[in-house]
Amino acid sequence: MVRGGNRLLDKVDWQVDADQRWVVLGPNGAGKTTLLNLAAARNHPTSGTVEVLGERLGKVDVFELRPRIGLTTTAVAESLPGGEAAIDVVRTAAWGRVGRWTEDYDELDNERAEGLLRWLGIAQLAERRFATLSEGERKRVLIARALMTDPELLMLDEPAAGLDLGAREALVATLGGLAADEGSPALILVTHHVEEIPPGFTHALVLSAGSVVAAGPLDEALTSETLSKAFGLPLTLSANGGRYSAVAA
Repeated sequence: MVRGGNRLLDKVDWQVDADQRWVVLGPNGAGKTTLLNLAAARNHPTSGTVEVLGERLGKVDVFELRPRIGLTTTAVAESLPGGEAAIDVVRTAAWGRVGRWTEDYDELDNERAEGLLRWLGIAQLAERRFATLSEGERKRVLIARALMTDPELLMLDEPAAGLDLGAREALVATLGGLAADEGSPALILVTHHVEEIPPGFTHALVLSAGSVVAAGPLDEALTSETLSKAFGLPLTLSANGGRYSAVAA
């Protein structure tokens, strides 16, 4: 993947199966968000091929493909009207919109949006304006929005960024529950921090400078050695109760 003469991704060969929960790790500039945008059918590769949910980019109508993919990113959050009620932020995903206009929603849409807010523990925020919510509350609303269309693939780009410790841990617990649910779609979580990896995630892709450092089952791909190589300094990785931490060696 080349943009403006810069190679953002190089020789990345990656496959995600339906029952897998992947974490994508790496420093700033590693290519994580670029990879996510390719997987979300938001960008096309400048070379090579990308297949998402059995469809090859360049040979499929991405506007038909994208509703099958749940996505939370900073760009999605910034596109939403701040004055929109939280319930409408979620509900409008059914029409692929970022604001409530004149469209009508049937009872099934209403029940699903309300049920997602309830499942995420924020049903009481349904009528609150999106702009008035805390950062942690917004992140949960965005996850509910991403799940609204019952996607086959759910991708979360740094969902814990900007959260305080309590909000981060609450979000990690929520994502752990999602990972443990056999009915959940395939999951991809992008993060800089191993502390944000929820229990139940199965695989890791470690990137550095657009290239793959390691990929595979979590306990094989995520090690002190692979993290040290990716971040360019000696790191020691520790695991306890399904959670991880890393410190300079």
